[in-house]
Amino acid sequence: MERLYFSPTKNTPELLLSIEENIFSISGTSRPEDVRLLYYPVIDWLKKLVDNMLNGNHYNFSSDNPFKLKIDLSYFNSSSAKFLFDIFTELKSMSSSGIPVVVEWYYDNDDPELKEAGEDMAAMAGMTFKYVGKEVDEE
Repeated sequence: MERLYFSPTKNTPELLLSIEENIFSISGTSRPEDVRLLYYPVIDWLKKLVDNMLNGNHYNFSSDNPFKLKIDLSYFNSSSAKFLFDIFTELKSMSSSGIPVVVEWYYDNDDPELKEAGEDMAAMAGMTFKYVGKEVDEE
């Protein structure tokens, strides 16, 4: 599958989905002007991946090497939250099909609300996330 990459801007996160590099991440700030333009390609990419996996290509994902999505957002708006949920729905279908999936939800240790947002998303999607606290850089 082709690599999907969007460079970050002040309103959009960096998005990287790459089978070859085994990197799947969304990081930065997500308050795009057109949330569909940003996230529809991600959802389409994941749907193709799921279709490929259901047709027998597991891309060497295993319990030792799961499909790991890293979510490291410092902020996301409600429109982005809806599309993140859609992404987690696709990942849930991967998991239900026997493909090991791990979602790593990063949050600043000083921002418990961001961790709670991840917990809410996990509960709504019926998934378990791994939560990774980060120390805030002091300048």
